[in-house]
Amino acid sequence: MTRLFKLEDTRNIGIMAHIDAGKTTSTERILYYTGVTYKIGSVDEGTATMDWMEQERERGITITSAATTASWDRFDKKYRVNIIDTPGHVDFTVEVERSLRVLDGAVAIFDSVAGVQPQSETVWRQADKYRVPRLAFVNKMDKMGADFDHVIRTMRMRLGAHPVPLQFPLGREDNFIGCINFLEENVVVWLEDTLGAKFEIFPVSNLWDSAFVAGRPDVAAALKGSAIDKKFYDDHRAKVVEYIAEHDDEVLDKYLTAGNLSAEEMRKSIRKSTLAMKVVPVLAGSAFKNKGIQPLLDAIIDYLPSPMDVPPLEGINPDNDETVLRRASDDAPFSALAFKIMSDPFVGHVTYIRVYSGVLNAGSYVFNSSKGTRERIGRLLQMHANKREEIEAVHAGDICACVGLKSVTTGDTLCDENKPVILEAMDFPAPVIDVAVEPKTIADQDKMGQALARLAQEDPTFRVHTDKDSGQTIISGMGELHLEIIVDRMKREFGVDANVGRPQVAYRETIRRTAQADGKYIKQTGGKGQYGHCKLEVHPLPSADHENMHEMSTDELDELSKSIAGSGGKWRFDKEHRFLFIDKIFGGSIPKEFIPPIEAGIREAMDNGGLAGFMMVDVAVVLIDGSYHDVDSSEMAFKIAGSIGFKEACTRARPVLLEPIMRVEVTTPEEYMAAVFGDLNARRSQIQGSETRAGSHVIRVQVPLSEMFGYATDLRSRSQGRANFTMHFSHYAELPAAIAEEVIKKTRGEK
Repeated sequence: MTRLFKLEDTRNIGIMAHIDAGKTTSTERILYYTGVTYKIGSVDEGTATMDWMEQERERGITITSAATTASWDRFDKKYRVNIIDTPGHVDFTVEVERSLRVLDGAVAIFDSVAGVQPQSETVWRQADKYRVPRLAFVNKMDKMGADFDHVIRTMRMRLGAHPVPLQFPLGREDNFIGCINFLEENVVVWLEDTLGAKFEIFPVSNLWDSAFVAGRPDVAAALKGSAIDKKFYDDHRAKVVEYIAEHDDEVLDKYLTAGNLSAEEMRKSIRKSTLAMKVVPVLAGSAFKNKGIQPLLDAIIDYLPSPMDVPPLEGINPDNDETVLRRASDDAPFSALAFKIMSDPFVGHVTYIRVYSGVLNAGSYVFNSSKGTRERIGRLLQMHANKREEIEAVHAGDICACVGLKSVTTGDTLCDENKPVILEAMDFPAPVIDVAVEPKTIADQDKMGQALARLAQEDPTFRVHTDKDSGQTIISGMGELHLEIIVDRMKREFGVDANVGRPQVAYRETIRRTAQADGKYIKQTGGKGQYGHCKLEVHPLPSADHENMHEMSTDELDELSKSIAGSGGKWRFDKEHRFLFIDKIFGGSIPKEFIPPIEAGIREAMDNGGLAGFMMVDVAVVLIDGSYHDVDSSEMAFKIAGSIGFKEACTRARPVLLEPIMRVEVTTPEEYMAAVFGDLNARRSQIQGSETRAGSHVIRVQVPLSEMFGYATDLRSRSQGRANFTMHFSHYAELPAAIAEEVIKKTRGEK
């Protein structure tokens, strides 16, 4: 099958934002104007193409990322745009994480009144992590209190971004009719009642022509509402052109000499700076009113990267651990990353993949280098939300879905068996909330186990385990809504009715000082005995309450290892537990084949911390000495010895409980400020700041998750339903001693 679009004419983008900023509405308009759909879907009416799940349509929110493909003409050339619409609710942030991992560019959408909101910051940091170039779309310019400049300011202050506004809105709130284009020096006005399909373009100089303005009441009202005059325009455009030149040495000399740049020169310069992540182009519009989508599509083509603009992908050859590169080309060996698993009632297991190099044909075999297995591709599907189109092949740069893969999980690498490579996998945050579930009937028992296993395979932030004391099935997730959706899906998709317990906080354990201990497992049973002995030293990691510990680079971890154990040690880092293992064995006191079992024993012990049974995190363990027996030593003996030594060392290292701390942002009318503040203080909150925004007060605080259960109901009652809040995980912090004692007693069943 020949390629339909050239690689350089392909754009793989994600739409990301805070909840209710207008991601899905913008995506629905993109689908309409690119001819993918012939009727505009509505989130409010439950007819959005991209929100296809029943739970999404009932709640009016995006829960799972949805992929689609469109095409757009730009400068008499057709481009393919692969789009992933991502959720805005923090409970489903994993969908953003895995989408950004495989995308080349992103569109960040901001509410024109709220500006940068908490989840905006979260997704922005995720895009920074994967070095994804992006542009910004300031949505809802027709909304009461819309303020384009406020959004630009908050992008600079809260994101540390370098926004460059390519447009300025003409009018605001009810008078918003279009945008002034600084590059082309023209004005685009969308005509009402045409679903945004028709618009008028005229020179910006017409705005200063009194005769023209007199004949256009819409333009006159927009100018009056915006207070735009020629001096305002000239000053703003000069700043934009200067800002573009400042970030590109090649055009800076010409700008300093000529004092201006052509539109084509600025487009090329902005593209170059955007790909280098030096600037963020900013556009404005109102997706719901069908204004601004066509220029947004033009900007996606002009400024966001094609797969060829992205540096070759680095991977590891599993045969020799050497670094190998995979460049975006059909001629290169096949490599792809599985980034999403879904259960489809019609076709079964569906695996979404991003192809980085080579070509994959339906019916062919692929090698799962992450698991060392060979699998056959049954069918290849081009996805459009939950609809699918069967295709014969996929090429480098494409995103598609595969049917027939049995053992693949999220983050696995698929490749050519003769040219194996393992691409960097994805990291996912650990759950912060638990609930107990039990089937309502005996008939539901087996079905529940199968349903939870399928759902856990789809969602890496959803975990299932059995409590060793009570025998209860415990499900863990990112928030109450996350687990509510899981239980709802169990019932609808798998026919399982379950009783659900009260939400519980997923505490963590750590240590606060250094300690040593010997781990010995010596057993004589008449025949061959067991002998394992290791000497361990445990250290608290210096950033035990830092949320980005797992994002430390190799060089930073190397320096951390040296600061703890000196030079010469071999280290490994477990991102889930934030656990640094340092091997300082010299002279063969423990044979090297027994080192990994010691580490495995420690990791098992960390899963069930010794203080209250919660997972242990933020610990460095140095293996400093030990001994072995020529006959009786075994991997199992050293694994048990590692577990014993670790537990003993931790009891001497002042173990403490950690609790999840949430970033909470409350928006309330002024008359309820005192009541809201008082309630937050009673919840052990720490005030981070407050500001006035569009006539309301915005309060930013950090609050323990354990204090936030039922907060939505309390806030509604204290504000007569007029206040609202958002909540995001921030970090883990030490639990106050008195509360920790209560938690420990409860988990141990003491009174």
